[in-house]
Amino acid sequence: MAHWRIGHGYDIHRTTVGRPLVLGGVTFTADFGLDGHSDADALTHAICDALLGAAGLPDIGHFFPNTEATWQNINSQVLLQKVTATLLTHGWTPVNIDATLVAEKPKIAHRIAEMKAVLAASTGLPPGAIGLKATTNEGCDDIGRGLAIAAHAVALIQKSSP
Repeated sequence: MAHWRIGHGYDIHRTTVGRPLVLGGVTFTADFGLDGHSDADALTHAICDALLGAAGLPDIGHFFPNTEATWQNINSQVLLQKVTATLLTHGWTPVNIDATLVAEKPKIAHRIAEMKAVLAASTGLPPGAIGLKATTNEGCDDIGRGLAIAAHAVALIQKSSP
């Protein structure tokens, strides 16, 4: 009998000037980036938390605290690779991920396949096991005013060892 678990992750970062905008491991051409200790990839951070939560492990901040210089400006795909390796050492294997990016801009539809490929490479999943959508906040709150970008993610994992 298979042992399955589901986890949910959420992340939000304020926009800022002077930084590249990285979402799902892909750099977008934009006049703003996201503020954060790492590269501030909100989508990847939400996925990390979904995977960790499914395994019953602490959140991304526990493993990669923003008080440690080691993680300053780090590519969040490195964090996702480490999260995936941590799951494997605890006997869990990712099965699929479904994520939603909440942002007024940029438009991401033309980059979804690229983001899925990057996320797949970091998790060991096939790109078809990663769902990725985008929506806006219809002008409501800081996200709607373009002052922040958020992401939700759900992950399914399976016990990989007895």
